[in-house]
Amino acid sequence: MLDFRIETFLKVCEYMNFTHAAEALCMTQPAVSQHIKYLEEKYEAPLFIRDKKKLSLTPAGEILRSTLETMRNDETTMKNRMKESMIGKKILTFGVTMTIGGYTVIPSLIDFVKENPDMDFQVKYGNTQTLLSYLHEGSIDFAIVEGYFKADNYNTRVFKTEDYIAVAAKDHEFQKEVKVLKDLTNERLIIRENGSGTRAILTKSLAVKNLTVEDFPRTIEIENIHTIVDLLCRDCGISFLYKSAVEKEIENGTLKEIKLDDFKVSHDFTFLWNKDSAFSEDYEKIFEIFKSSLK
Repeated sequence: MLDFRIETFLKVCEYMNFTHAAEALCMTQPAVSQHIKYLEEKYEAPLFIRDKKKLSLTPAGEILRSTLETMRNDETTMKNRMKESMIGKKILTFGVTMTIGGYTVIPSLIDFVKENPDMDFQVKYGNTQTLLSYLHEGSIDFAIVEGYFKADNYNTRVFKTEDYIAVAAKDHEFQKEVKVLKDLTNERLIIRENGSGTRAILTKSLAVKNLTVEDFPRTIEIENIHTIVDLLCRDCGISFLYKSAVEKEIENGTLKEIKLDDFKVSHDFTFLWNKDSAFSEDYEKIFEIFKSSLK
């Protein structure tokens, strides 16, 4: 069980404010300060830089935060496994982003479920940032994401490298001849919400060409990939998606890839878990099993 002063430290890291951390913990601010002072004396290093009203971690504080978050998450996992041992049942909890969960990971999940008939599964869907927050709080074991993240905080493995393409209905009539990315800025753009990996890839790809989403005259923002595909099939606009999300529709002729001379993008889907977790060996084995099921 983590020391109560460690919980105080992590709460201060979360808010970067002693007063707000004290309120969240139902403590007084002097008590919070006392806990932090105790830890600084224990570890013989300053943990925070106090610059007027701004609070930030020292390098030593960052090391402590990262290590303690992993310990806290491992403690949560340990508690869950102890409960599982009492009822004789294992539970695997992990997160996937919308595209990965709806398309890419399905063969892996099917094979894993069949190979583990006595195991329960909890699969959580969310955008990349939501799943990272789940990892941060210890509510999932690992995640498979498509968006950007700070790699220093996680153990990572490349699950799959996926093509990212422009898509439209097969018979879509463009406003002008399309050769390069900028030629599409007369079209209605169907996009995912901010925070999703699919949206982040698009934002970065547009920026390379000095473009933004705002350069498109009309947009439809949707949090569901299947709805985006349905709208594309009904010629309600164009979109940029991972190829696996529209592979069947392209094969049956409902949709078509928009070929662009200046747009060749691929991106890694990443299998990740909290760095230096005591359960890393288990997650490594699961990764190998999941990856072996991919085509």
